[in-house]
Amino acid sequence: MTTDRRSPRPRLSDVAEVAGVSMKTVSNVIGGYAPVSEPTRSAVLAAVAQVGYRPNLSARNLARGRSGVIVLAVPRLELPYFASLAGSVVEAAAEHGWVVLMHQTGGDLEGERRALHDDYPQRIDGMILSSRWLEVEDLAARSSPTPLVLLGDHRLAAPVPHVGIDNRAAGREAARHLIAGGCRRIAVLGAPASGSSHDRTDGVIDALREAGVPVIPQLLRPIDANTGEEGERATTRMLEEIDQPPEAIFAVTDWVAMGAIRALHRHGLDVPGDVAVMGFDDIPYARSVTPSLTTIAPDRATVARLAVDTLARQVSGRAPAQTPTDAATDSETETDSETETYAPFELVVRESTRALD
Repeated sequence: MTTDRRSPRPRLSDVAEVAGVSMKTVSNVIGGYAPVSEPTRSAVLAAVAQVGYRPNLSARNLARGRSGVIVLAVPRLELPYFASLAGSVVEAAAEHGWVVLMHQTGGDLEGERRALHDDYPQRIDGMILSSRWLEVEDLAARSSPTPLVLLGDHRLAAPVPHVGIDNRAAGREAARHLIAGGCRRIAVLGAPASGSSHDRTDGVIDALREAGVPVIPQLLRPIDANTGEEGERATTRMLEEIDQPPEAIFAVTDWVAMGAIRALHRHGLDVPGDVAVMGFDDIPYARSVTPSLTTIAPDRATVARLAVDTLARQVSGRAPAQTPTDAATDSETETDSETETYAPFELVVRESTRALD
């Protein structure tokens, strides 16, 4: 006969005793049921680690009437920005006891509509969807009550929480950097078709006009996709159609910027000696390409945390309008409306614009 000498599994009461708080407080921290001060939250999490407590997520979700699964829908996971964002969402969701089901929309309207209408083999607690094409009518036609948070550059005048960065302000900062370096002929890869609007491009144009720098229509180049191939194609066509190369190129994503650099090199132009180039997103490759890429770096970890926390508030029954004040401190986030939450961003200067120093 053998005796099981394993130590008993740590309990919620063990965590409460070590942290010096009530079991209800421990439960609030672990489950995200109610706001808890940061010192108390830190003490509880330290106690959780110390005693080795692991909540029974299946039992907890069953008791709360939840599945313990949320969906993250993005255009394509092979795109570096979304791969990195997905990792941050998984980490943030784990703090709420959620597992993340990944869904690829393909980056087109029909794919986004399929994601929106909850065509999943299992019940989910909520969805975080990065959209480029959905319109207000698509959201209005949605019959599912599943909580939803939107991500990305595409903003809609709809009562659905949206988390992102202030892309127009980021575009202005990018252009100001190029202008401060003496650039006047500034091209934009990813400019929208005539008559439409794009926050990043609009921010660049704001800064050009602010500085009295001409906006040259031939240098505003639309692209069909946010890929390196499109960046190379658009840059090649631009160089073939204009008499004088631009002094700088702003690309709406790093991937597009890398394609632009390849096209410039193929035309015998040095980066940044002849043409400065900067991108947007600060994907991991931006640090390791030659030259390393100047870019706008969104705080992806904060974007992910704000999105997951906003979703958690909906799941727990609190109104989306509480998102701006509850999701983060004023230093971490700004808001544009009751449903819009901005995470921070920063300008990261690297070799591709160093000639401007």
